[in-house]
Amino acid sequence: MVAYERKPDFTRLDKVLRRGGEPDCVPFYELFSDVEIMEAILQRPMSDEARVSYQLRMGYDYVNAGYGFGYPRRTRKVKDIAPLPRNERSFVDDNHGTIENRKDFDEYPWPVVSDEVFRNVYDMERMLPDGMKILLSAGGGILENVVWLMGYMPFSYALQDDEQLIWDMFEKIGTNTTAVLKRALELADRGKAGAVVQGDDMGYNKATMLSPEMMRKFVFPWTKKLVELAHAYDLPYILHSCGNLEEVMDDLIDDVGIDAKHSYEDKIMPVGAFKRKYGGRIAVLGGVDVDYLCMHDEGDVREYVARVLGECMPGGGYALGSGNSLANYVPIPNIHAMYDVGRTKGIY
Repeated sequence: MVAYERKPDFTRLDKVLRRGGEPDCVPFYELFSDVEIMEAILQRPMSDEARVSYQLRMGYDYVNAGYGFGYPRRTRKVKDIAPLPRNERSFVDDNHGTIENRKDFDEYPWPVVSDEVFRNVYDMERMLPDGMKILLSAGGGILENVVWLMGYMPFSYALQDDEQLIWDMFEKIGTNTTAVLKRALELADRGKAGAVVQGDDMGYNKATMLSPEMMRKFVFPWTKKLVELAHAYDLPYILHSCGNLEEVMDDLIDDVGIDAKHSYEDKIMPVGAFKRKYGGRIAVLGGVDVDYLCMHDEGDVREYVARVLGECMPGGGYALGSGNSLANYVPIPNIHAMYDVGRTKGIY
């Protein structure tokens, strides 16, 4: 079983996120690893303690701390056929939503932000090994949650037929998300919080999910509030967003003010190309294409990762990891190969 020997040291990732030069070695970064991956690597059931052990074993310098806060919504479920399957896999239903009209909005059981939802943060703080810090979640994406609750098709119709409903949806989700992050920052141990992370998928392979104008109108003002909250506590802000965001990257960097970007696909823009274009202005996290990780053998993966490091390491501002997440269909030998190359070749 692979175990990484270097001790956790969050100053590496902090230097990357703040673009403060080259750390002693390239830190590792993942948005998350599926439970099935963690259990298979640890060879034991998942728990909070096991989650910390997994992060330590794999060589990360942080632990994610999520919240018990979310929005009940409709999904489609199918049998999971991944190599490490769960009982079923859930998908967003683009054609139907839980909130499709004003009546649905008024009757929806909106969750309440209370201190109880932050219990996981307290637990993670108590178990945190020396050298590690916590990455605080911003409680889910602004655009994601609006679209997931409404369904993409009803959402699109409402943009034309009932724009006030769209405004109210963003106001409700944005207000809740801001309140969650604000309270998390207030409750977190200042010495143990390392950064804020928000996942909010904003694009497809070719373009943003909404026009750039609509992104600036509905989404970015709320994202900017979250960034400003993180910065008020002197914490970097990491945005995970899938899709082609090239038309709005200048907005996200210069106006919204994000510090780091995660999620890359070779068919959209390889991480090396992104680093060359934006690496002077923003930290670059991950980028080892998940499709490549799944479809190639260990030898190919090692060569690919060495190439990524060669393109992204110079000047710092880069952390190694997958382009999205370690889903339960990613071959475990390839995960170990990726990080083994990072451990042996990611030295400055």
